[in-house]
Amino acid sequence: MQREEFVQQLWLDYVHTYPDIGALPLWPADARVDYLALVTFDQGPFATQALLPKLGHMGYRLRHQQDDIETGCRLTALSPPGNEAWLVLIELNTKALQDDADIALLELVNQAHPQDCKGHNLLCRGRPWPMPSWERYLTLSEAHPLAGWLAIMGPRIHHAGFDCRALGSPLDALDSAFQATGMESLDGSAHGLFPSHPALVSRFYPTLGQKVVFGHGDEHRLCLGGLGVNQVCASDRRRSVEVMWAA
Repeated sequence: MQREEFVQQLWLDYVHTYPDIGALPLWPADARVDYLALVTFDQGPFATQALLPKLGHMGYRLRHQQDDIETGCRLTALSPPGNEAWLVLIELNTKALQDDADIALLELVNQAHPQDCKGHNLLCRGRPWPMPSWERYLTLSEAHPLAGWLAIMGPRIHHAGFDCRALGSPLDALDSAFQATGMESLDGSAHGLFPSHPALVSRFYPTLGQKVVFGHGDEHRLCLGGLGVNQVCASDRRRSVEVMWAA
């Protein structure tokens, strides 16, 4: 698979999964995406170490990697050639989960069909295992929010990040526009999943709640993803993603 096709599939999955974001009329349709943040976990073909060679064949280069003990995740930033969107992999460490949650997640993952766990498009296929019950989702979410998220979403895009300069408006103006659509901001990059930087001001906008039908037919409304907006201080000419993941 070529990089352009891969990114297109990621983006189509993102706007289909979060239609309220795809419909936002706040900036030009061709505005550059700064990064795409994808959630995965440390098992089998979905582990970062298994994904890196495939992404490397598409031209992505490892720029930063760190284990965050506080969040229980490994963060990996990859840059493409040119000025395209970076990829940021957020890998959940299942070994950090409590035993019952670890077992519950792996039991679910083991129900995936082997054919759905192969290929270069693992991160844009959606959930390859059956939808869990509401009770199992709650067990996993209480152990770690991303464990519950993975159970119902599968490894895929969690959010896209934008740089204010590419959008042509300062952060305060964009924040007002977001609030007018009903999307309230949270301070911090990626809802606290990414490191902070003194030269960067970040906001995260969760998606509006959407109906999710669970394994036994229960229906609940959940906020599942979002959108990040970052503003770099005027004296720094780097892209926000470069500041965020500066070595």
